[in-house]
Amino acid sequence: MATTIENLIFRYRETLENFPLDLAVEWKKNHPDKKLIGCYPVYTPVELIHAAGMLPVGVIGAGNRLEIAHADSRFQSFICSIVKSTLELGLTERLKFLDGIVFHSICDPARNLGSVFTRNFPELMVEYIHFPQNMTSPHTIDYLVSEYKRLSACYEQLAGKKITDEGLRQSITLYNTQRRLLRELYAIRRETPQNLSTVECYVVTRIGTLLPPEEHISILKEALDAVRQRNEKPKDRIRVVLEGSFCEQPPIELLDGLESAGCYILDDDFLIGWRWFPEDISTEGDPLRNIADAYINRSVYSGVKHDTREPKSKHLIDKFKDTGADAVLILAAKFCEPALFDYALYKRALEKEGIPHLCLEFEEKMWIFDKARTEVETFVESMLFD
Repeated sequence: MATTIENLIFRYRETLENFPLDLAVEWKKNHPDKKLIGCYPVYTPVELIHAAGMLPVGVIGAGNRLEIAHADSRFQSFICSIVKSTLELGLTERLKFLDGIVFHSICDPARNLGSVFTRNFPELMVEYIHFPQNMTSPHTIDYLVSEYKRLSACYEQLAGKKITDEGLRQSITLYNTQRRLLRELYAIRRETPQNLSTVECYVVTRIGTLLPPEEHISILKEALDAVRQRNEKPKDRIRVVLEGSFCEQPPIELLDGLESAGCYILDDDFLIGWRWFPEDISTEGDPLRNIADAYINRSVYSGVKHDTREPKSKHLIDKFKDTGADAVLILAAKFCEPALFDYALYKRALEKEGIPHLCLEFEEKMWIFDKARTEVETFVESMLFD
C-alpha cells in the first residue's frame, strides 16, 4: 500500500507535540554504542558531528507540554521561552541521553546558556562556536575554519574517531541530498500550497532534526512521492510569507490556526538550522573550508546572522516577490530581541514597498491561540474583501 502524507503526519505529529526528543531517545536505545550531540539553533555545522560517527540532534526547546518549574530561577523574566525550556530539559534530566551539546553566538541569552550548561552539567561535553561578527574581513573564512578545527578536535576525542577529509566529504554529500529534498518539498508548497499544508511541511522537516540524515532522506522521498499524488483545488485564501521564527519554534496548533484563518504560507524560516544552505556545499578541495565559505557567503539569512553586506529587509522583500505572495506575516517569539529588532527594519521597508503585513508574537509554551487566530482572520478579511 502506498504511503500517504496523512500516514506520515499521523506517525510523527503526536511525538513532536508531546516531547520531540523522544524520537532521538528511542534511536539511542536501538543504537547504544552511538553518541549523540545536541545542536542548539541555528547554524551548527552538523557535517562535523556526523563525520565523527555521531548523531546531531536538534535541541529546539521543549514545546508547550513542559512546565518551566526550575529554569525560571536561573534567568530574568524577559528571556525568551526557548532558552528557559532548554535549561529545564537539562535540569529535569531529559537530556541525559546526550553525550554533548553545542551552542553558538546567536544572541546574548544563548551565549549565557552555554555557560550555564557548562556550570550545571559537568558530565556533558558543552561546546561553543564563536561565529565571526564581521563578514567583510578577508580573514573571516580563515577564522571560522579555525573554529571548526577546534570543534572537530573536541569531537574526535569524544567519539574516538578521526574526522578525515574523505569522511567529511561523504557527510557533506549526505546533507546536500537531505537539503535538496527539503528544497523540493518547499517548492511544492510554494507552487501548490493547497497540496501541502504548512503543518505537514513542518512535521516532515522537524523529524529530520531528530533522526540520522540517512533515515530522514528515506522519509522525505516517501513524503515527496505522496504529495505529488495530490491534486487539491485551491481555496479562497491569501498567500503569505512568514518570517521571524528562525530559532524558537511556534506550537504546531498555532500553525494550524494560521492556515485555518485563511492563509496559504508559501515560505517561512522555520528550522533553518537544518536547511540553512540554499544550494549544495562543494565537495571539491578542503571540505572544512567549504563549509566555512558556505556559511559566510551562501547561507540563509536570519535575525542572528551578523551580516551587514545586504539589508535583511531586502532578503524578505525579495522572498515576497519571488514567491508571488500577497502579504507578509511576522511571527516573532516573545522577548526574542533579534526578531523584534528586525521588525522595526521590516516594517519600514514593507510600508515603503506598499506590502501588507501583520506582526504576531508567540511563545513555544502558549496554549491559547484564539487571539492570534482572530487577528489573522481580521487581516485576511481586510485583504479579501477590501
